[in-house]
Amino acid sequence: MRDAAPPTPLTEPEPLSHGLKQRHLTMLGLGGVIGAGLFVGSGAGIAVAGPGIVLSYLIAGALAMLVMRMLGEMSAAMPASGAFSVHAERALGRWAGFSVGWLYWFLLVVVLAVEATGAARIAHGWVPGVPQWGWVLLFMVVFTLANLAAVKNFGEFEFWFAALKVGAIVLFLALGTLAIVGWLPDTDPVGLANLTGQGGFLPNGWSGVISGVLAVVFAFGGLEVVTIAAAESEDPARNVARAVRSAVWRILLFYVGSMLVIVTLLPWTSMVPGESPYVAVLDAIGVPGAGQIMNVVVFVALLSALNANLYGSSRMVFSLAERGEAPKGLLKVSAGGVPRRAVLASVAFGFVSVLLNLKWPDSVFLYMLNAVGAVLLFVWALIAVSQLRLRPRIEREAPETLTLRMWGFPWLTWTALAAMGAVLVLMLTDDGARPQVLWSAGATALVLLVAWLREVRASRGARAAATKRN
Repeated sequence: MRDAAPPTPLTEPEPLSHGLKQRHLTMLGLGGVIGAGLFVGSGAGIAVAGPGIVLSYLIAGALAMLVMRMLGEMSAAMPASGAFSVHAERALGRWAGFSVGWLYWFLLVVVLAVEATGAARIAHGWVPGVPQWGWVLLFMVVFTLANLAAVKNFGEFEFWFAALKVGAIVLFLALGTLAIVGWLPDTDPVGLANLTGQGGFLPNGWSGVISGVLAVVFAFGGLEVVTIAAAESEDPARNVARAVRSAVWRILLFYVGSMLVIVTLLPWTSMVPGESPYVAVLDAIGVPGAGQIMNVVVFVALLSALNANLYGSSRMVFSLAERGEAPKGLLKVSAGGVPRRAVLASVAFGFVSVLLNLKWPDSVFLYMLNAVGAVLLFVWALIAVSQLRLRPRIEREAPETLTLRMWGFPWLTWTALAAMGAVLVLMLTDDGARPQVLWSAGATALVLLVAWLREVRASRGARAAATKRN
């Protein structure tokens, strides 16, 4: 594979629109990771870690914060619609940008199918007369049209989706805290009984905490989209720095705070994987219609993630096309600065994924889902390696662009890399997670092979051209 690309300007003009505002990016950063994985999936983490799930979220959240800080540093210094794919290319070479870009695109369009199907299942429960596939079709068409229009439409959709999710979390934290201290009607202070009973704070020891990390770490995926979106804001460098700063601490507060409220109010042994612990808490404190309220929140969370993933995948494949790593036909931009062909290409594969999920959820689609199960860790690792390589270059060539700096560089970057390696090793030892690692490793190896073959062909072409000139 080719060595790192020769020095290029740290920032290049983007042909896309600049219709996103600071409020859009800030709320995208806050709401991007608040989804069904938190509202429903957290129950599985509590079931294996008990009250120690609080530590699991602290560990996973700290890793996500470090990755986001690295990504924020590079994106503030060199904003681009391809974000970490562009950074990887500048730091390590074309093979890295190609690999991480296509893997991330594949991840988004596969997960998009899960979100569309999940939202359709909820909507079908409300209106049984409309078949599930009809709801899927409706959602896909609506969000395709929204993404084909001006980018500010995407920003507005995400702003209000995220505002509802953030509002729901804040209200949950407020009600939960009042219930804990006994200030709600018909409630008594709960004390620490649920934190110290049923086996104590760590009923399954530190192995339970680590299992909890494996169950929740991927819930933090989605933060990356804010750095992709920053390239289409009015002042990309300043806006991405502000969005990252405001997002990481608040997200950690929402996640860890929610878990602390849940395991303080209810015995961890009462949690059922697949059922929302948030509904259990709201039922326990007497909120009427708790299940339907949470259904609405999860529904909005799924549509928000679908919208964000469609946006992120279209911008990633557009960036790949800009660098010659995807068909040039995807570069066509509308008068409003929207890469419509890139949107249509992404949604087309998204439709294929949805059909596979509806038709073969336990076979073909399951293999695809496993193939992207651990890709997020690969993306995060490339972000860390890119930051290690690019930070000295930025300090040398354009130190004034370092408006957001990674903490404790380079030691915390290396620590984050080691933590990612540890998570992968632990996944290999876990019967449930092992297929994801193996399938994801296979998908990654396939993309790396294609990248290597492209490099070999490019090198041969360059040598042949040089021979002709001589």
